[in-house]
Amino acid sequence: MNIYDKVGDPKPTGRCHVRNMSVYVYDLPSKFNSDLLRNCTRLNRYRNLCPDVVNHGLGQPLSVEANTPTKEPIWFAPYQFAAEEIFHARMLNHPCRTNDPARANLFYVPFYGGFHMSSMGRETNYTARDELAVQLAEHVEQQQPWWGRRNGKDHFMVLGRTAWDFMRPDHRQAVDYGPNTLLTLPAVRNMSVFVVERHPSEGNNQLGIPYPSYFHPYTVDQVRDWQRKVAGSSRPYLFSYIGARRKEGVAAAIRDELMQQCSESEHCMLLNCTADASKCSDPKEVLRVMMASRFCLQPRGDSFTRRSVFDSLLAGCLPVLFSRHTAYTQYQMYLPENTTSYSVFLWEDEKMISDNGSRKVNIEDELMKIGSGKVEEMRKVVVDLIPRLTFAHPNASGDKGFEDVVDVALSSLLRLVY
Repeated sequence: MNIYDKVGDPKPTGRCHVRNMSVYVYDLPSKFNSDLLRNCTRLNRYRNLCPDVVNHGLGQPLSVEANTPTKEPIWFAPYQFAAEEIFHARMLNHPCRTNDPARANLFYVPFYGGFHMSSMGRETNYTARDELAVQLAEHVEQQQPWWGRRNGKDHFMVLGRTAWDFMRPDHRQAVDYGPNTLLTLPAVRNMSVFVVERHPSEGNNQLGIPYPSYFHPYTVDQVRDWQRKVAGSSRPYLFSYIGARRKEGVAAAIRDELMQQCSESEHCMLLNCTADASKCSDPKEVLRVMMASRFCLQPRGDSFTRRSVFDSLLAGCLPVLFSRHTAYTQYQMYLPENTTSYSVFLWEDEKMISDNGSRKVNIEDELMKIGSGKVEEMRKVVVDLIPRLTFAHPNASGDKGFEDVVDVALSSLLRLVY
């Protein structure tokens, strides 16, 4: 299989879901996207990403559920930072795409900035580390005539990593600190940028999109089949926690506390990723735990957000959050304004444990206070959210019958720009 899989038929099919929307996809020089994937062994310092960037960024197929009538898989194990490749593949086959830039009201710049950033993490020369990002900004601003129509306000890009990875301040001198300065460049500041985690206070042009999870359907019938399965799933456990320990800081303290409380409760199912990493990397095992649980504990990850939040929503497991920046300040385009309709917020994580180490919040007690009727109401909201939190398969027809992550992003952006 080729490392870079183009969509078989790049011509849009079906109707655009938003009236008068027309999106032009820039055909950038390959150094800005597909060439990065061809060097997939160098994309990450810790692992070989070649198996992860196949299938339009969806990664390896899974046998979780029945395949489509054409025997095409709809379940995959995507790399959590692959949103930029998946989004690009969706746009090449999107019914709102136009090949005539004169007709476009949105312009998509398919730069794989996240893959580039991670490939340059060991580069000690900051000029070299930032070079491709600078070239991208110059290429769009200086060589594309449509930029000047609105000074880039109708242009957008998608980055599969957090905003922090592209906002390195000039004074930072840590050799092993990977990020570059893409989001600080003046041209990029004029654009809109979709990221899996936005900067809560400085990300005025940043829009949060979900991390890719496992489900990538072609049709609304496949979505409904999964929703019925999730809604009817037996959930013998009150709550569960899936995660690994951290070495230090607030993240380490809260994770230790969650593991401790879960292990002490007969109503909690614990999947310790430090002790059993193989199970935690198995999507079927992750889904099994989440679908057996009414609530899923979701502390922040290495940054504020965590891909597992979207895994739990896909499984109909109500997320229990410990930082407002894990979801509430990030994904306003996708999640209800009423946060209590789909999630539980217990306590800011740094306040979860007192200075003397004593426990401030007993999770089991707090979750037990939520009545079964309220739980069912919340799960209905979560099940209804599944389509819009899902990246449809890039080969899906424009007549697929539901709005996915990409559709929601485009319609939201059009309203913001105009």
